[in-house]
Amino acid sequence: MKILIVGAGATGGYFGTRLAQAGRDVTFLVHPHRAGQLRSGLRVYGPGYDETVPVRTVTAGQLDGSYDLVLLMVKAWSLDTAIEDIAPAVGTGTTILPLLNGLAHLETLNERFGRDIVLGGIVRVVCTVTPEGAVFQMKPHASLTFGAQDRQPTERIAQIGRELAVPGFRAEMAGDILASMWHKWAFITAGGTITCLMRGTIGNIIAAPGGKEFILDVIEETERVADAAGYAASVAAHAASLEMFTEEGSVFTSSLYRDVLAGSPHEGEHLLGQYVAVAERLGVEVPLTRLALTQLRVNDQARLR
Repeated sequence: MKILIVGAGATGGYFGTRLAQAGRDVTFLVHPHRAGQLRSGLRVYGPGYDETVPVRTVTAGQLDGSYDLVLLMVKAWSLDTAIEDIAPAVGTGTTILPLLNGLAHLETLNERFGRDIVLGGIVRVVCTVTPEGAVFQMKPHASLTFGAQDRQPTERIAQIGRELAVPGFRAEMAGDILASMWHKWAFITAGGTITCLMRGTIGNIIAAPGGKEFILDVIEETERVADAAGYAASVAAHAASLEMFTEEGSVFTSSLYRDVLAGSPHEGEHLLGQYVAVAERLGVEVPLTRLALTQLRVNDQARLR
């Protein structure tokens, strides 16, 4: 199966190198500058390992045929450009698996390529790209969950599952991928709200008087929106939020907060902004999430001056 991975950042770089190491036919679609950085391989390191993996890259102008599977692993603000870039790689037998945060991207991809070839999916991994272009995995666990938007399993989806079953992460097919996507959206919205508002790590927030109570209030608020949308948080999803966001001494911060600190483009509007908009349509009050969104907007205005 020919696999095109769009983006060699933190998530694309991590999952792509695991697939390449397992002998899968993987090509990274990247910008020319990133292609130059990867000429000698992509360094991936984390708890207990440090490896440089040879990778194959291609730029948008070099695409000359279709791929069996396209894994979209870009930030939300890059989606429109990525859609134009991958168009030459999408043929009659192509399946597109977007692994972006939120849900709005599904409608965009469905309109452009057709719902039948677009799957839903999420990844869970805590990693970042270093200034030198390496991928640093901060926590040892990683997973990729995917499935059909209409919940109907097919042999094609089963084949993709077998292709994605490699060491380094857990790949699983979801019976209801939209529920999984909603649960992750609630999770990362909570994480972004918590760390952006409190301007610190989970450990520091927990250590402050009232910090844990604040965190629990944010989790409850974001889960109410998912519940109103018809995707109430499962016991496992709620437990995952508690485990990540109430760990004493944790150095975890959300990727949204890390991007804001670095002065980099961020997904605040795509994550928190769209979450607040959906909450409004559903009639759910989300004062803490709205406050975090306002804080991000003020920060962005100040940065642009």
